[in-house]
Amino acid sequence: MADDSTTRIETDSLGSLEIPSDVYWGVHTARALENFDISKRPISVYADLVVALAMVKQAAARANRDIGVLDPAKADLIDRAAQRVIDGEFHDQFIVGVIQGGAGTSTNMNANEVITNIALELAGRRKGDYEFLSPIDHTNRSQSTNDVYPTAIKIGISLVHVSLLEELDLLRKSFLAKAHEFHDVLKVGRTQLQDAVPMTLGQEFHGFATTLGEDHARLGENSSLLTEINLGATAIGTGVTAAPGYAESVRRHLSEISGLPLATATDLVEATSDTGAFMSFSSSLKRNAMKLSKICNDLRLLSSGPQAGFGEINLPARQAGSSIMPGKVNPVIPEVVNQVAFSVAGADMTVTMAAEAGQLQLNAFEPVIAHSILQSITWMRQAMRTLRVNCVDGITANRERLGAMVGSSVGVVTALTPFIGYAAAAALAKAALLTNRNVADLVVEAGLMDREEVDKQLSPARLSGIEAITAAIPIISPEDLTTSS
Repeated sequence: MADDSTTRIETDSLGSLEIPSDVYWGVHTARALENFDISKRPISVYADLVVALAMVKQAAARANRDIGVLDPAKADLIDRAAQRVIDGEFHDQFIVGVIQGGAGTSTNMNANEVITNIALELAGRRKGDYEFLSPIDHTNRSQSTNDVYPTAIKIGISLVHVSLLEELDLLRKSFLAKAHEFHDVLKVGRTQLQDAVPMTLGQEFHGFATTLGEDHARLGENSSLLTEINLGATAIGTGVTAAPGYAESVRRHLSEISGLPLATATDLVEATSDTGAFMSFSSSLKRNAMKLSKICNDLRLLSSGPQAGFGEINLPARQAGSSIMPGKVNPVIPEVVNQVAFSVAGADMTVTMAAEAGQLQLNAFEPVIAHSILQSITWMRQAMRTLRVNCVDGITANRERLGAMVGSSVGVVTALTPFIGYAAAAALAKAALLTNRNVADLVVEAGLMDREEVDKQLSPARLSGIEAITAAIPIISPEDLTTSS
């Protein structure tokens, strides 16, 4: 047997194990380390999930004290220990892998053991003195993994979701700032990658901002589904081992601790097996990722070249683009955001399959649901930040190139169809392409309109629609850049 100064012995229903004496986790966590050496990523990579677990344990201790099933002194020790985890301490002790069997039991026990051993130290006791304070009988009192774990996931997602929305809104405002900067820059719009009608670069960037604002709203709506919890359901929703009054008491305390408007599900049996809220939230994340990826596709197209492509905008040069071609600079920031979006789409499929795979009164696959959603939020938040700081804020317009492209574009003839008719406009467009001549000159030579009227109808304001859609102007004003979606 190893030296007692370096290890302690802990026992579960399977037998005894030696545990390093300086760690705060115990035998159940040790079993998980042996069984789930898979992801090489501990749950501590998601700090908000660790905080959420501690919030649940703190709320449970307070509720158990209130209803008289836990000694107030022991409840206070658990409360104080949990608060230290909430404050950011001991996160390195949450070491079980993010992917695990057992429907999250290993995560729940990791939290129970760490918080219990912190509490034992606060009481002047040695780690592992579970006769005095037990991870199961006291820290896990009135609880089951099956109500603790999904509740903690919902709290954790809600906490990190706030920072996601903040980054999304900052990116929206960055595009709005560019929309204002480019409000007078005419360009050729395109449909199906073919020349269409004129617009402004400002209108294009305003469209990017608008679509991100819509996603901000959708993500906010779906996050409200995460406020329904099943604490008090215990094993399958019947509330076995939880005393009357516990469910409402723990909900009230958890709402106060987390600052979230939590509600106890009306049907705890259904709520314990249901993962619909996770699917809905994951779907809204995927929507945001796909729309952001489309914007990045557009940025790469608009900046393509610089000589043989569109070359309409310049993205900030972030790094040398080739080990063989001197001077080549690639759109690396939009490219990395595209890849994050692909990952989010795959994670959403994982969430969908895991939700469907649940059986009877429990879904055993919530660990991969939690990992998929929390990773997507984390990566999306960082991707949006790097897109804003390292790309969008530094975009410039190639004004001369854009002006030349508009001047030679046959797309301007569309603006004249109400005056000369579609057939005549189509013939003129064909002639302009064949002769490479200016459309306005051809219209005047054909006697279809005089020069003054042609110039009036082909003015930048009319071509872009800005003159007719004056309501769009306040939307891209500088004042809007300080407001939220």
